[in-house]
Amino acid sequence: MHAFLPKNPPIKNYKTKAKSLKNLENIASLLPKLLLTNKVQSTINSMRDNGFSVDILLKNKKKKEINLAMAHLSFIAHAYIWGGDTPQKILPEVIAKPWVKLSQFLGRPPILSYASYCLDNWFKIDNDKPISLNNVALINNFLGGVDEDWFVTIHVCIEDAARGAVDAAYKLSELKETNKINDFSVQLKRIIKSLKAVNAIFSKMPEKCDPYVYYHRVRPYIFGTKDNPDLKQGLIYENQFNNKPQFFRGETGAQSSIIPLLDGALGVEHTNDNLRHYLNEMRDYMPPKHRKMIEYVESKSQAKNIIDKSKKLTKEYNSCLEEIRKFRAMHLEYAATYIHKQAQVSNTFGTGGSTIRGTGGTPFMKYLKKHRDETQKHKV
Repeated sequence: MHAFLPKNPPIKNYKTKAKSLKNLENIASLLPKLLLTNKVQSTINSMRDNGFSVDILLKNKKKKEINLAMAHLSFIAHAYIWGGDTPQKILPEVIAKPWVKLSQFLGRPPILSYASYCLDNWFKIDNDKPISLNNVALINNFLGGVDEDWFVTIHVCIEDAARGAVDAAYKLSELKETNKINDFSVQLKRIIKSLKAVNAIFSKMPEKCDPYVYYHRVRPYIFGTKDNPDLKQGLIYENQFNNKPQFFRGETGAQSSIIPLLDGALGVEHTNDNLRHYLNEMRDYMPPKHRKMIEYVESKSQAKNIIDKSKKLTKEYNSCLEEIRKFRAMHLEYAATYIHKQAQVSNTFGTGGSTIRGTGGTPFMKYLKKHRDETQKHKV
């Protein structure tokens, strides 16, 4: 089955024995305490330049351990950048060098992305039971606590619930005019069923993730350096990129591959403007295999044209789009509650980042409305 969440849970510990990997594990596990006591920067600054070396992993090409190291370094780096009174403009070589090496191997930028924050950052509490909100926990945290965990595990469970829709979208894209109407119907029904489960999970977000806590305790650590007013000059990765400032987007759900894949399979197109450019840019932060899968589906799918001609699948096609519209509408509602309204509340702990832009560096309210409305317009 085609899916974006790993079939088996990511690993929590390194099997490869090396002092630098033990350092990564230890510091990452201590982040909540180091952030609370303002010790992140001093702890990192006291380390030797090769303290987090990942060369042994890259040499052996152990993918699961490389993903773990990428997650560890991403969390440590973001805690370093955003964990003080003001954002750090220079990332020390001890973090920058291994982070850049891993990012080049994995084919995505050295920044905390959705893959490291969600896809590679979970484990099952009981290995014999399926993924669910009652059986998933996080490997890495910033401050930790119910709200942060719930925010991320909701996304993990959404990715799992979307497996059926992802597989069906891929198979739908391979169908041609020579296929029977029922072949299309089967895949459309799978998408509908899967997305109903996704939306049921997404609707539970407010149960254990409080908007105030999210805005002031969770969100500040996942910002990027592009279009961020707090880092207008970008971030210098010490002794990397010729010490030229770099600008990368922050972690955002727009880096999930689910909706872009469904858009591609169902022929949902977004108008050619800054929004479309942004959505295409988000693909640079996805694992390359996910990116290629979306591109493949977009180039192959004839579903919308065939469905438009047949007129027999209109109801099922529109039901698929309705579930996507509901998802986007819920996302818009949460953005208003969790970010827009909270931007009006002052707090001494954490700035909450920019009050105008999303963690990906976008005017999020405007974009999310557009996502929702353009989905609605594609109904037959």
